[in-house]
Amino acid sequence: MIAQLLLIGGAPGTGKSSLARRLAGRYSACLCSKDEVKELLFDALGSGDRAHSRLLSDASYAVLFAFLPRLLSAGRLLIVEANFRPGEHELPLIRALAGAPVDVAQVLCCADPTVCAARLADRIADATRHPGHRDGEFDPHAAGPGAPLELPGPRFAYHSDAAGDMDWPVLCGQLDRWCTAAAGKSER
Repeated sequence: MIAQLLLIGGAPGTGKSSLARRLAGRYSACLCSKDEVKELLFDALGSGDRAHSRLLSDASYAVLFAFLPRLLSAGRLLIVEANFRPGEHELPLIRALAGAPVDVAQVLCCADPTVCAARLADRIADATRHPGHRDGEFDPHAAGPGAPLELPGPRFAYHSDAAGDMDWPVLCGQLDRWCTAAAGKSER
């Protein structure tokens, strides 16, 4: 059986978490988020300064990547949502998936920097947002559009600020075709 892994990436404030939850519901997929792991580490080890936060981010990725083979063995679509770092996260992912029959696809979330800035401001004001996140330190105007990881498999774009959510049906059509193609490989 060929497992399916969908990576949802993009800069902070581009709508990764919202999209990942929506897709997990649509496809009855297992969803893992780097921020959920990081929040557990914040609770256990404290929030600390920027360097400490980066250390906990790195540890969060290590935990996610270590559990990928087990999560994929469940036979369901697995969605992993994070602000992946191109040029840094490809090798750990490839190592984690070594020997596992898996189809990987990526969705890169993007949004206008002004929209991202407004979303980050809302997070800062949100009392339910974990205090360890450093949302006020990210400048979406200086960040650039982001990039997918250099991994084999299809890559899709999702513009979370698209008027009327026009990108949603397009993305779902693309993912439906990818899921169907991967299921066909499993049947061979």
